[in-house]
Amino acid sequence: MKLEDLRTPFFLIDEKKMEDNLELLKRIQEDTGCKILLAQKAFSAYKCYPFMKKYLAGTTASGLYEAKLGKEEFGGETHVFAPAFREDEFEEILDVADDIVFNSSSQVKQFGERAKKAGKSIGLRVNPECSTQEGHEIYDPCGAGSRLGTVLSEFDEDILPILDGLHFHTLCEQNSDDLATTAKAFEEKFGKYLHGMKWLNMGGGHHITREDYDIETLKKVINHFQDNYKVQVYLEPGEAVVLNAGYLYTEVLDIVHNGIDIAILDTSAACHMPDVIEMPYRPPLKNTGEANEKKYTYRLAGPTCLAGDVIGDYSFDESLEKGTRLRFDDMALYTMVKTNTFNGMRLPDINLLRKDGNVEMLNTFGYEDFKCRL
Repeated sequence: MKLEDLRTPFFLIDEKKMEDNLELLKRIQEDTGCKILLAQKAFSAYKCYPFMKKYLAGTTASGLYEAKLGKEEFGGETHVFAPAFREDEFEEILDVADDIVFNSSSQVKQFGERAKKAGKSIGLRVNPECSTQEGHEIYDPCGAGSRLGTVLSEFDEDILPILDGLHFHTLCEQNSDDLATTAKAFEEKFGKYLHGMKWLNMGGGHHITREDYDIETLKKVINHFQDNYKVQVYLEPGEAVVLNAGYLYTEVLDIVHNGIDIAILDTSAACHMPDVIEMPYRPPLKNTGEANEKKYTYRLAGPTCLAGDVIGDYSFDESLEKGTRLRFDDMALYTMVKTNTFNGMRLPDINLLRKDGNVEMLNTFGYEDFKCRL
């Protein structure tokens, strides 16, 4: 199958680039003895799991359905965390999860004994109250009033005998210097509880496969805890696994003018890449520049009725025409897992670019995918 034969919009996952990321993550595991899990909240294209599971120790989930997917399609270790577990789902959680992380002492008291009797490893997510983020409050688990993780003042030492490990997750697209800062704050508050535990999970948000990432600092942090507390360290990156390993192809449907030339695309920020609005950020687009950097500047926008369905302003060497195809880069993460059918928008097909250059369709969507949700 050739790219030009595929109907836009469509996602294309780059197997070679994903493999490069996975090779790096595998080396870190080999060098330190840590275990790295795929955070499915960022990427859940399970038809890629058969080659991904050769590199990673398993998956981590944010609830029952992700946990089931990881158990069924990936294998290895299946970890799950939720801010609160439902009583009517917990038996299913016990069927699929190996490691269950609770958000509060009260949840441990409600479900912990049942989990232990089922042979599960259990932990508590803690909040070291050490914010290292700037400008992303929506993604800051250490922000004021955060519901994620137990702060030290709320830590109930009565649950210690039942705990196998502790978990903290505070990062978002950050380097290892922020991990080192967080790890120090965690150790000052909660390090005394690690003695005798089996594991420490440092969560996600580690941008390990980014070009400027300081891997040596990451290794030092991992080794410090494993050597001094004799715990198994886990990392659960999502973005780093598929960073720069996916594209979203789209086509220009029309061009209108209102103070600026506006290209209406057949892909939507609101429906197909909602982080563009939620984060917000300007996604990379192949062979373009900032507004007014090149000869022709266009505002790229989606086809929905949402006035704010705008992707961003880009400049081009050549003018755009109806039918021009464009390629957004770094579209594997937080896209397919977040797409929606607002306005009855068709979901983009999902395709895989194999290392041999062949394109394989993984999934296609139509009217029934919109209708069946309503």
